[in-house]
Amino acid sequence: MSRRVVVLRGRTSDRSADGARGALALGEALSGAPLVVGEPGAPHEAPWSHDLRDGAGAIAAAAEALADALGAGDFPVLLAADCTIAIGTLPVLAARLPDVRVVWLDAHGDFNTPDTTASGFLGGMCLSAPCGRWDSGFGAGIDPAAVVLSDGRELDAPERDEMARAGLVAVPAAEVARAARGARVYVHLDLDVLDPDEMPFTFPAHGGLSLDELRHLLTDLAECAEVVGVEVASIAAPGSAARVAAALAPLLPPGVC
Repeated sequence: MSRRVVVLRGRTSDRSADGARGALALGEALSGAPLVVGEPGAPHEAPWSHDLRDGAGAIAAAAEALADALGAGDFPVLLAADCTIAIGTLPVLAARLPDVRVVWLDAHGDFNTPDTTASGFLGGMCLSAPCGRWDSGFGAGIDPAAVVLSDGRELDAPERDEMARAGLVAVPAAEVARAARGARVYVHLDLDVLDPDEMPFTFPAHGGLSLDELRHLLTDLAECAEVVGVEVASIAAPGSAARVAAALAPLLPPGVC
């Protein structure tokens, strides 16, 4: 199986220009010729509904990129500035691979809804939409019980309540591989699961993993589960692309498309 590396540069809810640059740098580190889709818009703060409206094209492009890769029998590697692409990708995943589990590696739960969010940040509600907790217009289909969320060390109180109502429980990083053992999994990796001492992030949360610890986690996961694809967000330090690529290596097939 060949990996298909796609850099999604269109703005969804980006608050910094570093994410789009970092996604491109990581794409180039993973592939001599990544497919680059879209152009980055100017980063800015906006209400979630405005970002959903204005970023609809970029979200749809992410969904299409995943559908194309899966349809071709390739291993998708999707790279974006922000987790918001999951609003489009995860419903595609649910439709194409209904038995798949989602491993969501993130310092945050991204499980707020328009009714619970205090910040109004669309990127903070991009897992709850595919899980059917609110209607984004891009569909749903992901069973919260099929999500392995780690480490989720920074959750809002209403978000915790929403997760509890949905039956979604955050697990420690050390338990991810065991929780996914024997399953087919799609990995969503927000690099802010790392400690901000490793690299800067738009929404830093102290107490995260080192890059070495992340690589060990991904190695264990690849040994315990069948990984069918990966999407990576928050590559906010373009100069760290080579180190991030090395950490991702255990998940990826060698071929490049």
